[in-house]
Amino acid sequence: MSANRLSSESSAYLRGAEHQPVDWYSWSTEAFERAKREDKPILLDIGAVWCHWCHVIDQESYDDPEVAKIINEHFVAVKVDRDARPDVDARYQQAVGAITGQGGWPLTAFLTPDGKVFYGGTYFPPQDAYGRPSFKRVLLSAATYYRDNKDEAAKAGNELHQKLAAASLSATTTGRVDPSLLNIGTESIRRMYDAANGGFGTAPKFPHPSALEFLLRRYGRTRDDTLLEIVIRTLEKMGRGGVHDQVGGGFHRYATDARWIIPHFEKMLYDNAPLLSNYAHAYQATGSQNLRAIAVDIAEFMAGVLYDPARSWPASSTTPRVAGSTEARMPTWDWAMTDRTLPGRLRKLKQSSQQTNSRCWPSTFTFRATARCTPTPGGMCCSSTKIQTSSRP
Repeated sequence: MSANRLSSESSAYLRGAEHQPVDWYSWSTEAFERAKREDKPILLDIGAVWCHWCHVIDQESYDDPEVAKIINEHFVAVKVDRDARPDVDARYQQAVGAITGQGGWPLTAFLTPDGKVFYGGTYFPPQDAYGRPSFKRVLLSAATYYRDNKDEAAKAGNELHQKLAAASLSATTTGRVDPSLLNIGTESIRRMYDAANGGFGTAPKFPHPSALEFLLRRYGRTRDDTLLEIVIRTLEKMGRGGVHDQVGGGFHRYATDARWIIPHFEKMLYDNAPLLSNYAHAYQATGSQNLRAIAVDIAEFMAGVLYDPARSWPASSTTPRVAGSTEARMPTWDWAMTDRTLPGRLRKLKQSSQQTNSRCWPSTFTFRATARCTPTPGGMCCSSTKIQTSSRP
């Protein structure tokens, strides 16, 4: 198939879909005019080059001619690069979140021709799985609903739009902040705190640097030591976990487990920049050299990897996708690469292992004070005394 409209886009993420059989538009007046002219709903897909599940849905669904046929017949398809249009992303994340209670990427939204959301979600699998309906079923249901209930879809979209607009206006109203709101926010964060592992909630676990900064500032005002304890335990647990790339520097977006061990591999500017503030401010509050070292590590990663003198600050650090794969190459460290990055510091570990060879290191691992590494499922694990092989497939 010849390249679609996205082949001429400046966004690498959009150009990555130029081969797909979907009749894609970028975010444009042309797309909305066609939707109005043909009275079709809009399928809006928002993603990013660093987003794993965006690549998964691309390969599983948008590359599939059968799925593309359904989309092209029933929808006007619009694909948006989240990093190029954060304004569009923010608007529709808010709308879909109001409907479903969750957001994220890929964002899959169904719009009326004038751009109002009447249904949405995130990733949908090719078959019913993970407690989610198949993407084909979602597409056909959305198309049928719009065809048979256009007035209802338009009304629902307009009501949601007005509700969000009113909330946005309320949020920008000037005036004094009621101190009780700060207390309510503090207690809400405290209830979500995972005392065993640090952080908030369960797996998947995100760093939430804004919540940590809020607690640090509340500690500064109230001198409530329990707030500082929440922050310090969270930062220390994260710093020792796989979510922290302890060889390459910086932090990954999130951990897929509650203990911060197994990372999801994108490293984002918008995560690392506020985490740098968290660690620096926590060091100022405690004098902890460990927290200071992690702050320096983040700063060096940002300056050495994320900063590009020719383009200022790229939004993320990712590795190229493997041909035929849904994922970028994982950060892989063998003995030679690690020894070059941390000169001489691994010799004792290597010499003390009963067995040493290049298969010792999994595709991802974390260093710990006990000289152990923790692999992803199916990887291998080295310790200071023996090599342990995971029994999981």
